[in-house]
Amino acid sequence: MKRIISDGLLTGLVVCTCALTADAAGQTRDAVPNFSSVDFPWLPTNAEYAPPASGPGPITYDHAHPIMARNPNAAAAVVEAPMRLADLNNPNLKPWVIEYLKKANDELLGGKIRFASRASCRPPGVPEFLVHGAGFQAIHFLQTSKEVLMINDGDTQIRHIYMNVPHSEHLTPSYYGESVGHYEGDELVVDTAGFNDKTFVDDRYNLPHTTQLHVIERFRLVQDGKMLEADFTVDDPGAFNAPWSGIVRYRHPGAPRPLVEEPCAEEAAAGFGHDFPVPIAGKPDF
Repeated sequence: MKRIISDGLLTGLVVCTCALTADAAGQTRDAVPNFSSVDFPWLPTNAEYAPPASGPGPITYDHAHPIMARNPNAAAAVVEAPMRLADLNNPNLKPWVIEYLKKANDELLGGKIRFASRASCRPPGVPEFLVHGAGFQAIHFLQTSKEVLMINDGDTQIRHIYMNVPHSEHLTPSYYGESVGHYEGDELVVDTAGFNDKTFVDDRYNLPHTTQLHVIERFRLVQDGKMLEADFTVDDPGAFNAPWSGIVRYRHPGAPRPLVEEPCAEEAAAGFGHDFPVPIAGKPDF
């Protein structure tokens, strides 16, 4: 693995502070929140989306089919853990989504291995990007006045957030859609649309979506800047009866963790002993 960003380049990219700054006319204004975090990135504290305080939340697992896992805090005790079988009784799911999830459940019960996007080198999409490889992959922020980059350690996946501009008039569907952002006080607000339908909204359950998917994310520092919180809302009238929301929280690692290159396809081509397709580009995009 290689460190892919030099300290000199970071000096030019990380331009945000949390203090008061002066504009060209000498007027003071609140600076934008500083999420930039290359040597100390953000690690998700939850591998699944946490529910909102109120309103429709993320899909959950079918409690009729739990597996048992040992409680790390009590060697003799076991606790219920989800087998990643989706709860088909969720009233927010469109009929075709329920059928899709039932097939995914049946395949898993039948012994078929389900590879997450991180394992099979697929772009995770949004909002799955927020927990892509959760538990061992971190997210790095690079902020400039015109663009914010979000870089996930997993396969060095990158999202581009274009600041203070509207969406393009004609969006070309893609894995990550088109993200535009702005600051509202201490929050970074990101509006993303223009998705293809090749990703899952929730990788753990193979939760599908349509090209109507629209995601709003709000990032803010909490606990005196020690943690980062991402609140998001998913709106897809083709897949869900109503918009639903979730929360992902992050912490800094205990030691410096610089941004490094982590190729996926070259390492996973063997398929971990299983046969699954590794994405291959039809033509160079550079």
